[in-house]
Amino acid sequence: MPRSDCNMFLQLLCFLQLFVFTLASSSSTPPFFRAKEGCDAKCGNISIPYPFGIITPNGSGCSIDGAGIGYGLTCNTSFQPPKLFIGTGNVEIIDISETEIRIKNTPAILCHNKSGNVSFDRSRAYINISGTPFTFSYTENMFFAIGCNTYASIFGPNLQDYSSSCSSECDNRQSVVDGSCFGKGCCQSTIPKGLNRYETMLLVYKPQNISATSSFDPCSYGFVAEQDRYTFNASDILDGSNFINKGEDIPMVLDWAIGNKTCEEAKKDLTNFACQEKSYCINSDNNPGYRCTCSDGYLGNPYLSPGCQDINECEAQSPCVGICTNTMGSYICSCPEGSRGNGTRGGSGCFQNNQKFPVLKISLGIALGFFFLIIGTSWLYFSMRKRNQILRKAKFFQKNGGLLLKQQISSQESSGESSAKIFTAEELKLATKNYDEKLILGRGGHGIVYKGTLSDNRIVAIKKSKIADESQIEEFINELVILTQVNHRNVVKILGCCLETEVPLLVYEYVSNGTLSQHIHTSKDGISSSISWESRLRIAAETAGAVAYLHSAASVPIIHRDIKSANVLLDENYTAKVADFGASRLNPLDQNEIDTLVQGTLGYLDPEYHHSGQLTGKSDVYSFGVVLVELLTGEKPISLERSEEQRNMASYFISLMKGNNVLHVLETRVLAEGNREQVLAVAKLAKRCLSLKSEDRPTMKQVAMELESLRKSPSSTHTLMQDHYRKHNEGRTYSTSEPTDLYKVPISHYSVGDTDQFSTERDMTMSFTPR
Repeated sequence: MPRSDCNMFLQLLCFLQLFVFTLASSSSTPPFFRAKEGCDAKCGNISIPYPFGIITPNGSGCSIDGAGIGYGLTCNTSFQPPKLFIGTGNVEIIDISETEIRIKNTPAILCHNKSGNVSFDRSRAYINISGTPFTFSYTENMFFAIGCNTYASIFGPNLQDYSSSCSSECDNRQSVVDGSCFGKGCCQSTIPKGLNRYETMLLVYKPQNISATSSFDPCSYGFVAEQDRYTFNASDILDGSNFINKGEDIPMVLDWAIGNKTCEEAKKDLTNFACQEKSYCINSDNNPGYRCTCSDGYLGNPYLSPGCQDINECEAQSPCVGICTNTMGSYICSCPEGSRGNGTRGGSGCFQNNQKFPVLKISLGIALGFFFLIIGTSWLYFSMRKRNQILRKAKFFQKNGGLLLKQQISSQESSGESSAKIFTAEELKLATKNYDEKLILGRGGHGIVYKGTLSDNRIVAIKKSKIADESQIEEFINELVILTQVNHRNVVKILGCCLETEVPLLVYEYVSNGTLSQHIHTSKDGISSSISWESRLRIAAETAGAVAYLHSAASVPIIHRDIKSANVLLDENYTAKVADFGASRLNPLDQNEIDTLVQGTLGYLDPEYHHSGQLTGKSDVYSFGVVLVELLTGEKPISLERSEEQRNMASYFISLMKGNNVLHVLETRVLAEGNREQVLAVAKLAKRCLSLKSEDRPTMKQVAMELESLRKSPSSTHTLMQDHYRKHNEGRTYSTSEPTDLYKVPISHYSVGDTDQFSTERDMTMSFTPR
C-alpha cells in the first residue's frame, strides 16, 4: 500500500476512535457524578455525586459525613418527579455541581388590591442553612427588589450588624424598562461573604401612591437569586400571580466545601483527609473548609477511592500529528522514523530528516546515559543510607531491651492487661518536629522534656534522657512495664517508650498547667500565689492519695524517692498529678527496706535515708511533709536569700511548732482563708511527717486519710488572720477570693519527669553513696 494511502487510513482510524470515545463519553455519566458504591446516584432528574448522598433509614449515610445534615440529603418520592432536600429540612435542591449547589427560592411578597388594602402578605421571608457546610455565594447571587413604591431590606443574623436595602419606585407603567434594575421598578444590591442565614422584609415606600399604582403594580417582591439566571422584565410587576410561582423557580447558589479546616490543616490528619489519589486541595473562598479537584491529565471524583483516573489524551484530543504515546497524567508526541520535529499539533510537527549522521540521537543518548548514571548513583546512596539507619535503629532497639519489652507486652496482652506502646523513632521525631527547641517543656538532671503531638492528635510529653546504664536495662524494662500499669487519676501516666534511639525515650501523658512549685511560690515579679487554701488542701490530699496508691495499691509497691512540689503537676482544672519516676524504685513485696544509691533533692531528702542508705516508704512521707510546709508557708525548702536560721524551712518550721509560734511564718492567704482547726491540723501533720526517725512518721495511707478527713470536715469561718491580723499583715497583700482562672504559667516552665525549673533546686539535686 502506498505511503499516502497508509497515512489516510491511519487518519481515518484515529477519527473513528475519537468519534467512538466522544459518543461513549456523551452517553455515560460524567466522571465526577459518581455516587458511593451501593448508594442512589439520582433523585428524580438530579444527579447526586459523592461526597453528597441520600440519608438511609438505618442512620448510616451515603455521604462523606454519614447521617449528617450537611452532605446527607433526603429524596422525597411523594413528589413526581421526586424532590431532593438538604438534610431532613425543607430547602429544596435543584442542581449540584463540583463547586456549587442551586436551591429553590423563597421570595418575600406583599400585594395590595385597587383599594389600597393588603390582599396577600408574606412580607417577611427567610432561609437558614446554618449548621451545614454551605454559604450563599456572594459572587453568584444578588439581592433584588421588584415593584413600585417598594422598600426591601435584607438582614444576616450570623454576620454581626449586617444589613442592606434598596428602594424601587415608578409612577406609571411606561417608566418601567425591561432589563433595567436601577431603581425604576427594580433595584439590586450585593450580599456579603460568609452569609448562611438571611431574612428579607418588604415595606411600602410611598403609601399614598398605592391606589395610583396598584392597577399595574399589584405586588412587591424581595429575594436573593443567581444574578445570571434572572433578568428583570416589566411583566414581572404587572401580573403578581404569575411571578409568585416564577420567583420560586429562580435559583439561589450555595458554595460548598469539606469540613472547616484549610488544606494545610487538613493534610496533617491524612486519615480523614478527603482528597484521594491524583487530586489536589483548594481552600474555599466563601466558607471554612476546602475542596478537591483532579490534577491536570486526570478525570473522576476526587473524593472517592481510588481517586482520579488518567485521561487518554491520545484518544480524547488527538494532540499529535505524529505518534502519540499516552502517559500517566499527560502524553508524549514523537515523529516516525526518518522524520524529526516535536510531533505536536500546532507545534513544529514532523518533517523529513535529510541528515545522514544521527547527531540528535547520539546527543540524546549521551544525555540520557548521563542522566540515568546520576539517578542510579543517587538511588544507591540513599538506599545504603536508609539501610544503615534501619540497622542502627535495630541495634539500639536490641541494646535497650526491646526484645524483653516485647515479651512483657505479649504476656500482658494475653492476660488482658493494658500494656505499654512501643513508639518508633520516626513517630516521635515527627511529633516533636525533629525535637524543635521551641517545644522544650523543661530541662532537668535526668534529661530534656519535649511537647509532642502524635499522629492521632494526642498531645504528649516526651522525655529524652541524658544517659543510659546498659547494666540496668533489664531492671529498666521491668520497671517500665510495672509503671505503665499504674492507673490513678492523680498520677501522670506513662504511655510507652521508644527504644530505637541511643538513649530510650519515654512518652508521658501531657499535663498543661505547670508545676505546684510555680503556683505557690512568690514569683520574681513579686506576684503572690493565687491558689486558695481550699485548693491547697485539695491538692495536698490528691498528692498524698497518689503516693499512698504507689506505696500500697499498685501491683508492685513503688517508692517515688523524689517527692517535691516541682514534681506535682497541675492540669487545666488544677488537679494534682504526681510526676517524675526517674528516681523511683520498685519495692519487693517481702522487703521493708532497700539498699540503694542515695538520690533526691536537697531540702526534701529524708535525713535517715541520707545517712543509712536504707530506702523505705517513710522516705516519701518525709518529702511530702516538706511539700505540706511549702503549701502552708509559700516558701521554698532551701533559700540562700533567707537568714541562716530560716535557710532550711523544714527545720525552721519544726522549731516554730515546738515553740507554738508557727503562725507568723504561714502565708498571708493561708491565714486569711484557712480556718484555725484545719490549718493547725495540717501543720501538726507536717510536723509528724518531718520526724527524724522514720518509725515516728505516719504512713502515706494515714496521711492521705487525715487530709481527706480534714477536707470533708465542716469549715469554720473563724480564720487565723482574725487572731493575728496586725502581726502578719504588715507589708503583705492578699486576695480573699480565688479567681476563676489562675494566671497562666508559660509553657517553657513546664516539664514532665525532671520538672524542677528553678536553678537553685536543680543544682542541689544530689546523689550520695550509702554510709
